[in-house]
Amino acid sequence: MNWLDQVKWNNQGLIPVVTQEHKSKQVLTLAWMNKESLQLTVDTGHAVYWSRSRQKLWHKGEQSGNQQLVKSIRLDCDNDAILLEVEQLGGIACHTGRHHCFYNKLENGQWQITESVLKDPKEIYK
Repeated sequence: MNWLDQVKWNNQGLIPVVTQEHKSKQVLTLAWMNKESLQLTVDTGHAVYWSRSRQKLWHKGEQSGNQQLVKSIRLDCDNDAILLEVEQLGGIACHTGRHHCFYNKLENGQWQITESVLKDPKEIYK
């Protein structure tokens, strides 16, 4: 059986991908992959996701330059989620210009922003 066939894709042909920084173990983002994006990720060594909003492949860093170099790819015990360990080039993983996407923290019943913007998204996405 092909390794791609062992993945349990959802009814849209996607699998959730938790992306973690290899050295710090910081969770950077949650994204989605289809078979083609997972195969491209393996083939190129760079993270390639499926953009559900744009309905197209999304080569991480194609516009911003903040690419993700893949260090390892892991499949969970149920074969329905992937952990991608990466080296985050440029230090920015989030489209908001922050290091990671999980910058809202629940404190006293309200979401608080805990991470600063490292670079204005208007400068990143021209």
